[in-house]
Amino acid sequence: MMKKVNWKRVNRKTHYWGAAIIALPILVVLISGLLLQVKKEFTWVQPASMKGEGKVPQLSFQQILDIASTVPEAEIQSWKNVSRMDVRPSKGIVKVKAKNKVEIQIDNISGKILQVEYRRSDLIESLHDGSFFHEHAKLWLFLPAAVILLMLWITGIYMFLMPYILRRKNRKKLEVRDVSLNLSSSMN
Repeated sequence: MMKKVNWKRVNRKTHYWGAAIIALPILVVLISGLLLQVKKEFTWVQPASMKGEGKVPQLSFQQILDIASTVPEAEIQSWKNVSRMDVRPSKGIVKVKAKNKVEIQIDNISGKILQVEYRRSDLIESLHDGSFFHEHAKLWLFLPAAVILLMLWITGIYMFLMPYILRRKNRKKLEVRDVSLNLSSSMN
């Protein structure tokens, strides 16, 4: 004879071990996500965007590279040292991000350096999605952790709602029993 599965116990065990398995990856996602939520409010995470003079960029790429290479802490000698460039016409600036995470904000028209700051938001983003740890950590660690978290959510909702559902069921059973008792006593 087959043993009956105790779903209550399976659910609790799944919830218990699932939480233990994903604790560290979810903690990393949670903390980094909180920092990313407030990145515009804290310049420690991401430097504030400055405002330049005009709206139409007038500097050539070579001029931008020449200006950026004058910032010693950025360590830019050529385009190989530039991670990315972000042109913001509405703000009148060009952001040049060096590979060493230093961000230089340059006025689109005058070429004046408006700000030089270390940018942590990209590092925090790579922690958030798992790519900081290894290129495959996104799919082989953080994605399964997210799936397990979804299972924890489902089992948690189940564990939260079951006492209410059982109470309601028992109340209905009692009401039916009371009605049948009342009917049988009234017939006698």
